[in-house]
Amino acid sequence: MSPQRDSISSLPDEVLGKVLSLLPTNQAATASVLSKRWMNLLALVDNLAFSDESDPRGFCDFVDKTLVLILTNSSIIKRFSLRCEHRHDSCRADNWIRTVLERSFLELHLDSVYKHVIETKSFRSNTLVKLTLSNEFVLDGHFLPPRGVMLFPKLKTLSLLSVVSKNYEVYEYLISACPVLEELILLVGAFPWLKFSHSITVSNPSVKRLTISYPYRCYRKNPDIQMFQTPSLVYLDYSSSFVEVQYHVGFSLVVEARLDLIKERFSTMDDYGGDDSDSDSDSDSDGGDVLHDVTNLVEGISNVKTLHLSPNSLQAFHFYCKPTPVFHKLLTLSFESDKEKGWQVVPLLLNNSPNLETLVIKGLVHRVTDKCGDACVCIAREKKKKKMKEEEVCCLSTCQVKVLKILEYGGTSGERKQMKHFLGNLKCLETVRVGVQAENQQEENNVNNHYLRITNALTKLPRVSSNCQIHFF
Repeated sequence: MSPQRDSISSLPDEVLGKVLSLLPTNQAATASVLSKRWMNLLALVDNLAFSDESDPRGFCDFVDKTLVLILTNSSIIKRFSLRCEHRHDSCRADNWIRTVLERSFLELHLDSVYKHVIETKSFRSNTLVKLTLSNEFVLDGHFLPPRGVMLFPKLKTLSLLSVVSKNYEVYEYLISACPVLEELILLVGAFPWLKFSHSITVSNPSVKRLTISYPYRCYRKNPDIQMFQTPSLVYLDYSSSFVEVQYHVGFSLVVEARLDLIKERFSTMDDYGGDDSDSDSDSDSDGGDVLHDVTNLVEGISNVKTLHLSPNSLQAFHFYCKPTPVFHKLLTLSFESDKEKGWQVVPLLLNNSPNLETLVIKGLVHRVTDKCGDACVCIAREKKKKKMKEEEVCCLSTCQVKVLKILEYGGTSGERKQMKHFLGNLKCLETVRVGVQAENQQEENNVNNHYLRITNALTKLPRVSSNCQIHFF
């Protein structure tokens, strides 16, 4: 042990200060009292992370003393995080937060299992650049500063994780009161007992990256309106358990978008075999007819270069986007399949993406429907030939796709037919990358045989492009 202590002691103070910052705070405080040198190193600590996970007894006293000790000795403290898994005196927790906000901290991260309401009248900082509120750390909506007051003038990243408040106005105000905000992550908690007319309005002219998620059954009655006023937005990750009646979109510069638009009606409204009406009519929980429409949302992202769609989003585009815009700048289209969801909108997406270069598909197995057109092999051969004569040109043959990437390929007969369809119609293909899904077998020989059987079958398929090379991973 002595040589180890000597080697540690020989490290420069700057290095030991970093080590002390990376230790959990209770261990760091213990180490700091072991020697006078460690005590002196407190001036080099730039990170405080408190958690009551191991033992809540005496936690408040410990945080009080350690916070005073560090703030007295360190002038470079930058980051404060608090994780509470037990109930504590709310007044003392408020004092910790207020102390951090009044000092020159750059980051504040708060997480609690039990509800803790933060008073908005003192919730502001001139130095914070990163702020995270998780789970039961919520804002008090009873007091709001006058409009135009900038609460966090230097904040660049705001993460509101599992927002659980009846008053959305306070969060809308917070989002708008950060003039240089660049990234916003908004995960809304579920309140099945509440009934709202609209979702959280996201309004901030400087936001460039937005991740927003509404969980399944978030409301007793689905909201009608989602508003985005984010003209600088370049990245959108939007997941919602409901399709809004209206989308008011204030962005057009989005370069990459990920959409997961979930709707219960998708699984019941269409039998995928014959009666596939294009009606947008739906019924809400109160029994009235509602017209859902994602057209404005889709038009807002029509300048994207990269687009990722979930199986539910494919359905939303098909049922609720009329008309589907042309994606002139789209270079990479990625979508995921589901055995319960069809590919009805895929032909239209391919036709409306004239400059598409890369097509990524996670899983080829999807629900059989006669509305998938010639993008797949769902339709019986004789019926497909009749449709091909009517349409004359296959949507795949006009694609400029050079790279085809298939994930979770299982090698079934249906999947192999689909790959044959792709290889036989995509004339510009140069590279095909296939991720083979392993069988649930323990024996190495069986796994290898399964892999070789799949790869050999694919490499033997005819290819319309003489430059096409197939790779496996």
